[in-house]
Amino acid sequence: MSGARRSKDRGRAGKLTRRAFLIGSVAVAGGVAFGVYQVRKPHPNPLDERPSPAGADDDPAVTLNPYLVVDADGVAIVTPRAEMGQGVHTTLAALVVEELDLPWESVRTLHGPAAAAYFNAAILEAAVPYPSWDHGWLAEGLRDVAGAAGKLLGMQLTGGSTSTADAFVKMRKAGAAARSVLVQAAAARWGRDAASLHTDGGAVVDPSSGERLPYTALAADAAAIEPPADPPLKPRSQWRLLGRSLPRVDMIAKCNGTAGFGIDVQLPGMRYATVLANPYLGGSRNGFDTGKAEGMRGVVRVVDLGPEHGDALAVVADNTWRAFQAAEALDIDWRPAPDETGDSAAMLNAIAASIDSLEPDATPRDDGDVEQALRIARAEARSMVEAEYRAPFLAHTTLEPPAAVALRETDRLTLWCGHQAPTLLRDLAAEQAGLDPEQVDVRVQFLGGGFGRRAEVDFALQAAAVAEAMPGTPVKLTWTREEDVRHDLYRPAAVARCTGVVGQDGLPETALMQIASPSVIRSFSGRVGLPAMGPDKLITEGAAMQPYHIANYRVVGYAPSSPVPLGNWRSVGASFNGFFHECFLDELAAAGGQDPLDMRLALTRDYPFARVVLETMRELAGWDQPLPTDDGRRRGRGLAMTHSFGSTVAQVVEVSDGEDGIRVERVHCVADVGLALDPAIIEAQMQSGIVYGLSAAMMEEITFKDGRVEQSNFHDYDALRLAQTPEIRVRILQSGEAPTGVGEPGTPPSKPALANAVFAATGKRIREYPLNKHVTFA
Repeated sequence: MSGARRSKDRGRAGKLTRRAFLIGSVAVAGGVAFGVYQVRKPHPNPLDERPSPAGADDDPAVTLNPYLVVDADGVAIVTPRAEMGQGVHTTLAALVVEELDLPWESVRTLHGPAAAAYFNAAILEAAVPYPSWDHGWLAEGLRDVAGAAGKLLGMQLTGGSTSTADAFVKMRKAGAAARSVLVQAAAARWGRDAASLHTDGGAVVDPSSGERLPYTALAADAAAIEPPADPPLKPRSQWRLLGRSLPRVDMIAKCNGTAGFGIDVQLPGMRYATVLANPYLGGSRNGFDTGKAEGMRGVVRVVDLGPEHGDALAVVADNTWRAFQAAEALDIDWRPAPDETGDSAAMLNAIAASIDSLEPDATPRDDGDVEQALRIARAEARSMVEAEYRAPFLAHTTLEPPAAVALRETDRLTLWCGHQAPTLLRDLAAEQAGLDPEQVDVRVQFLGGGFGRRAEVDFALQAAAVAEAMPGTPVKLTWTREEDVRHDLYRPAAVARCTGVVGQDGLPETALMQIASPSVIRSFSGRVGLPAMGPDKLITEGAAMQPYHIANYRVVGYAPSSPVPLGNWRSVGASFNGFFHECFLDELAAAGGQDPLDMRLALTRDYPFARVVLETMRELAGWDQPLPTDDGRRRGRGLAMTHSFGSTVAQVVEVSDGEDGIRVERVHCVADVGLALDPAIIEAQMQSGIVYGLSAAMMEEITFKDGRVEQSNFHDYDALRLAQTPEIRVRILQSGEAPTGVGEPGTPPSKPALANAVFAATGKRIREYPLNKHVTFA
């Protein structure tokens, strides 16, 4: 956005009523909004401002529905999902623009406010316990019920790789409905038949006369026309934008430094804060001394946030650095929990033991008769594969640390931050402040990384609590990286106990996977006051619903308790189950003397979409061609395929081993994403997911000692560096009529593909990560 445009919009802000819609410094008012819902009794339009009395405002607001605004500056697309680098604002805008026949270079995007109108139905539809390829009447019926529940809950959420799937029809219909009423408005003005008109370049055109009326000139008339409930959509053959790699709408601002992240918000009279919370799991605070901190230069005050915020103390100063320095000077007597929580090894052993001591949480896959098959195999003394795999706790470490700005006024609370669940944050902040949700305004900024971390509310509620103690003063609260690492909501540790039997043909005929992991859903739900009913599907996600046929095939999930606070991490349960499942399959292939790719092709005979992915991978990776050995380094390649978030992704990792350690040289990725709306964004997301997954596979681990996290910053919780990052080649396939997930499915297969490649190069079968506990990486 240009400086002139930014100044103009700031000038308008003073005229907006308290129900005005704001995003950062951009005010949207005095326009016409279009959109449509395919639900009965739609939620109120959050942009619905009543027109001001004549003469009271030179820019009256007239709105219809939530997704599109026409004002004097042109057309702005309201994108209701958080932009955290995944390119969602570009793709969601393109859904509307495609139907509305706008020139792409004219498009503006604005983040939708916190509102139930922007509910995400797809995320609950994806939770139905049926594989995504099952379109039978029962599976589809349950998805319809889940989608209706999503509407009733009204939760605006960016997650689960569902943003595009949820918007695919909804936002195209918004554009089509807007186009319909604009054409009708032009027909009425010209006194012509609407069917004889068409749209092009942001205008209604009469082909017989060549006359054009821009949308800006028709907006007010169009707002008075009832939009069609179910407008027809363009067939795929007529798409101009969808299916193409478009210039991203957020890229220029992110390159020139004008993009507004939560940590960038500046307000007049602002004060700056940070927090220091109890480092012990379930610990307590025996006392504290703030004298030294309060005497430091620039310190305004210290606020005791109490046990509801982790017994944290917040230091408020005249800049963030001074707040950080003063927080280090706080003298706090932290006490560990009375029941010693132990260390990481004890926690993992307890998780493993739950497979024997607990009843199953769920058995989402149970084909054939596993018990009988195992009895026969043991009676015949047949060779069996028995393995236990382990995965550690992991942190998110988003590039932008948790940060939020809060302003408490007499009957109002305003929050500025990057957030994945703004309606949830709004409601919990209102409860904390003793306000109605309508009195809380959450203004979502760009997110400097999310990965599930910014679906949490802890940092924003802390900011609100500090602002409560300083009414009328805007407060920016920023966590240090040390607080971020030591007080994350972690990806849970997990253990899988696997037993397999190979038939005389060398193919697996029996596979039993028993997976134990503390429940993310129950941990998250307990924090935010949502019900957590039924089994936790995430515990077996990425293992149970895989497109393989094995005659006797069972996947069982166990949900032990844990003292560790848990949260959603990129690809959630699939992030560890991809490792368990695909490493186990590789061991079964070796036991049966099978080529790993050939074996998977045989097992996917009932799943043609998965076979195509594997066949494409054979060609892309040159699977049948030997790797070079002329430089004296041992080389190997490893394969893995995981179906998650509706997409099927296979990866081949190539490694070499020499005196300096193992180098990850190349990653080949084949992704079937249903329908590719923007290939460049999809490729970037696959690359991002691979780097995220390889970082965890190679070096990342959160460990506990005496109930405290041992890691604190990037020096001991590192990530893949540029010099270590391999060449990544991506091939995109399309087997569906609608888009499936792309933000998360690139992560699960990366870890097992690397582990399988290490085995191929070195002969070392590693059953836990990070792999650097067993091998050295160059």
